[in-house]
Amino acid sequence: MESRLGFDKLQKEVISTKLCTRCGACVTICPVKVLSMEKGEPEPIGECTNCGLCLRSCPRYKSPFVEAEQFIFGRQREPEENSGIYKKASVARSADDEILKTAQDGGVVTTLLASALESGHIDGAIVSKIDPENPWKPLPFFAKTRDELIGSAGTRYTLSTGLPLLKNSISAGYAKIGFVGTPCQILAARMIQKSLPKYGKCLALTVGLFCSEEFYYDTLMIKKIQNELGINLNDIEKLNIKGKFLIQMKNREVKDIPLKELTKLAMPSCNTCPDFSSELADISCGGVGLKGWTYTITRTDAGITVYEDAVKKGMILEEPVEKFSIPTKIMNKLSNEKRKRILNIK
Repeated sequence: MESRLGFDKLQKEVISTKLCTRCGACVTICPVKVLSMEKGEPEPIGECTNCGLCLRSCPRYKSPFVEAEQFIFGRQREPEENSGIYKKASVARSADDEILKTAQDGGVVTTLLASALESGHIDGAIVSKIDPENPWKPLPFFAKTRDELIGSAGTRYTLSTGLPLLKNSISAGYAKIGFVGTPCQILAARMIQKSLPKYGKCLALTVGLFCSEEFYYDTLMIKKIQNELGINLNDIEKLNIKGKFLIQMKNREVKDIPLKELTKLAMPSCNTCPDFSSELADISCGGVGLKGWTYTITRTDAGITVYEDAVKKGMILEEPVEKFSIPTKIMNKLSNEKRKRILNIK
């Protein structure tokens, strides 16, 4: 039984085999607080009681995607549902000029969180902001105000381990928490919800980001961009992916890295990920070739409530996806390519 197994099993089957996503789910859910991620990967700092919760929450132990899908939606995706189960898809953008100035694409994620905070759907959201001591390094952050959400807007493309903040936020008394993450992090959050309901009921909204690969900060930003390309990280204005990895400098110059070259630098755990469009989130968002707009997929009742509230308040502007056939084709193509990476996801 999984409940009789502990961290040794996780170490052997996930961490030592390079499947670990460094999501922090095991550290978050450990009831005796004997796990740490101070050195990057999870490691024991005390005696494991073999409760099995770390295994049950791990997004890479026995590939729990279908289990989580059944837990959230009560069924599995049908073959024609290329981007997963959902209630509504739209192409949207923020109506807030201040948010658009710092947004990655259409500013939808930041606007949805700001709207949910304003309406009381959430008390705050686990996001990431740039570490003031390391340029372009994401730092997990619990944003509790609109200004803090705007300050954390944008995409960094390197690993940010935000799930441990869930435990800290709950301990601080927050009962309705939003969480923004990549597909593997959303899967981990769902497995925490399933395995430990006292945490699950506090996770009020999950916003998933479209993701092909993720990178270590030292590998991408330091070794590749700073050392190999000779780019001062402090001179970078924005990072984006639009057919290439684009590096927009503060002087408006744009440098790029071919995606094939970038893929070689991806985290090893990305090779077994079946999910491009964060199919287990309440709301999923991504650019997929769009400029100034965000492809937005609303999947659950919680997602519909937050999204429609933001639209009703005029904070989100939307267009039907039928007007954007090319982004839809890109999303379906990338979703199918990722799904083929493991055999038990069809």
